[in-house]
Amino acid sequence: PPPDGAGAEPPAPSGGGLDPVDAIVTTVPGLALAVLVADCAPVLLADPAAGVVGAAHSGRPGTAAGVVPALVKRMCERGADPARIAAAIGPAACGGCYEVPAVMRDEVAAVVPAAYATTSKGTPGLDIRAGIAAQLAAEGVADVRVDPRCTIESPELFSYRRDGRTGRFAGYVWLREDV
Repeated sequence: PPPDGAGAEPPAPSGGGLDPVDAIVTTVPGLALAVLVADCAPVLLADPAAGVVGAAHSGRPGTAAGVVPALVKRMCERGADPARIAAAIGPAACGGCYEVPAVMRDEVAAVVPAAYATTSKGTPGLDIRAGIAAQLAAEGVADVRVDPRCTIESPELFSYRRDGRTGRFAGYVWLREDV
């Protein structure tokens, strides 16, 4: 099947590509999936035994909405087994730096408790990567690797919160054609 978004409705192709989505799945060998981020977390998932991979852009809204659990479910619809899925969560704004209003933190923590954080300044914060890791664990994904770098603290990484206008970095995942 062709790749599609992990939301309720698959995106409609336009101009030879897909409309922007927060998560995408494919079973097509050699087709690379990409996610572009600055402070949000890139999440890459693979179950090579089932021949399915997925990628997600998971920031505050996507994490609260459950984009990563939806991605795992879409992968399982295509034969993946959560026990075989390997996950990588890339660099993102850390809980010590990602300052948000208390109301926003509480709204996210109400649905993703592990995302609750207090910044290094003692203000309300969010730890999106911790929230995503907890969501993956709840879906049965045990092989989770987390890049510990904070985009705000690491000058070699792009950060919208640190720099305002900035570039993006990409995470890619694909199925090898020879496997």
